[in-house]
Amino acid sequence: MARKPVQNRRPSSERRRTPAQRRATARRRKSRSQPSLIGRLFKLGAVAALIVSVALGVWLVSIARDLPDTSGLTEVERTPSIAFYDQNGRLIARRGSAHGRVAEVDDLPPYLVDAVLAVEDRRFYDHFGVDVRGTARALWANLRAGRVVQGGSTLTQQLAKNLFLTPERTMRRKVQEMMLAFWLENRFSKDEILELYLNRVYFGGGAWGVEAASMRYFGKSISELNLGESALLAGLLKAPSRYSPVSDAERAAARATVVLDLMEQTGRISANERYDAAATPIRVSRGASSPGAQYFVDWLAPRVREIVGPDFELDLRITTTLDVDAQRAAENAVASTLEDSEAARGAGEAALISLAHDGAVRAMVGGRSYTHSQYNRVLLAQRQPGSAFKAFVYASAFEAGLRPDDLRDDAPVAVGDWQPANYNGEYRGEMTLREAFARSSNSIAVQIAEETGRGHIARLAERMGIETNLRIDRSLALGAYEVNPMEMAVAYAPFANGGRRAEAHGILMIETSDGEIIYEAPPVAGERVLDQRTFSNMRDLFAAVTSWGTGRRAAVPGLEIGGKTGTTNEFRDAWFAGFSADLVTVVWTGNDDNAPTERATGGSTPATIFNRYMIDTPRTGLASDPTSTALDALSATLMQAEAAVDASQPADEPEEEERDLIGAFLSGLGGNN
Repeated sequence: MARKPVQNRRPSSERRRTPAQRRATARRRKSRSQPSLIGRLFKLGAVAALIVSVALGVWLVSIARDLPDTSGLTEVERTPSIAFYDQNGRLIARRGSAHGRVAEVDDLPPYLVDAVLAVEDRRFYDHFGVDVRGTARALWANLRAGRVVQGGSTLTQQLAKNLFLTPERTMRRKVQEMMLAFWLENRFSKDEILELYLNRVYFGGGAWGVEAASMRYFGKSISELNLGESALLAGLLKAPSRYSPVSDAERAAARATVVLDLMEQTGRISANERYDAAATPIRVSRGASSPGAQYFVDWLAPRVREIVGPDFELDLRITTTLDVDAQRAAENAVASTLEDSEAARGAGEAALISLAHDGAVRAMVGGRSYTHSQYNRVLLAQRQPGSAFKAFVYASAFEAGLRPDDLRDDAPVAVGDWQPANYNGEYRGEMTLREAFARSSNSIAVQIAEETGRGHIARLAERMGIETNLRIDRSLALGAYEVNPMEMAVAYAPFANGGRRAEAHGILMIETSDGEIIYEAPPVAGERVLDQRTFSNMRDLFAAVTSWGTGRRAAVPGLEIGGKTGTTNEFRDAWFAGFSADLVTVVWTGNDDNAPTERATGGSTPATIFNRYMIDTPRTGLASDPTSTALDALSATLMQAEAAVDASQPADEPEEEERDLIGAFLSGLGGNN
């Protein structure tokens, strides 16, 4: 008979244990069958690390797949360079990219290499493309400051960014930058990377590469640079526009001093070398040392593109009408006057435009600082000219037959319900038109405007060069409309050149870098807009203004100066428009927000600027070109002939001649409107 199987038979030792012992044994067996907490955490960490590694690998692969093409590393992509020169061949500015010859490391002065490495990458020859220590130091500094105050990119990373990447600040771009830096370090030697960097980096002023920068700022090759000049170029790398010696010489010098300090701290130069370099003046190329001329270049650049066409791809040389010496004198006159609170009288801005008699621009200052404001007030500031417009009122009166010695009563006047008053409410009684103009009588200006006809005044002003659509109302005689300084200068040119209209222009010649002439300015031949009688009478009045009238402060010993002052209500705008034997110059002062000044009048702040400019500007070389001079000579001859005809008239017929002139004038009027 088969035995039944015995179930759950325990060993004899276990059968002898108590229930409590058996439970303890079960718990030990269970704990041995399950992993510990540390073990579980280790496994979880390993799995997480694997997932993160896979994800990071996928992310890096995706970034690597998006890396830019590096096959064009040795190719230089550039835009055409446009170099602007003054009438005497001195460089004013360069637009577009200028690339000099490729500089090899062996050609670079040791000072320049040391300066660049001291300020950009001190451990360049020690790292493998990414400076871990430098990156950690920059990260810590930025965390402490709560913002980006320090960069950790190596020179190799900068080269990668400049050649292949966009300037955006993202983690993805930073990783791509590191990858490309590793690639560059693996493919090129350190010297080759340094050479690529210095030949491709931007130094400002349109200069790409160290050789172009050396020529741009110092007019010489890099092999001739001294320690101070090398430090200045190295200092530009951080912010080329901010530290440009053309824009701000003092800031550029201060930055160069920082570079010298770093070179001394890193043992690249001695204390004596640092002292000698800091004490040696750095001379920036003379043609490039007039930052305000950028207003002039901004004005010409669209005209150049209009002439050569948008698809032109050759380097160009533009010979302009500007004179660097006159431009510098104009900038200094504006700056020195506005910096003097007593002379400025609350005017925060100014504009100056100076033309040769044919309209060739010799100097243009669109504001007190191009660096701080590129707004060109010569062309864009539409302001009321005030009494400076009276020149056209009196010219119209002389065309109607009036003369400088004719008398009018300087007394309160009313036109309908409008009662314009003189400056300070003062009236002098009967006086000649000459005195009324010189003392800027509002009363007499309004009187003769009403006698002559406002419509004729407006037509004469437009004929002479005012392009603004004039309001032909009662206040026209007092300049109660808006013009810009360029308009005023063009319109005043006939008062200086014998009565011929001028057109403002700035380009003499456009040629390629190979000397092929693309454009040459045509001969200037302005039409006659003033007759001899009116021209002579107006010159009489202008001379009185600067001799004993409101414009006395503009007078310059040894020069024949004529002009007219202008001041608007509440002293918001002040003008002086004047001329010499060679130049027509208009100065405006005021505030961009149209705030009143501290009683600045046309005879104070702008007349002071005009005076300082005329004293410092060259006395020769600024006259109109030969073609215009010949036209002026012909004009003078014709005027003399007209005068001779007038003189040959019988002595007992002047009144009849005058009546005929007035009759002809009245017949052409379209009414006062």
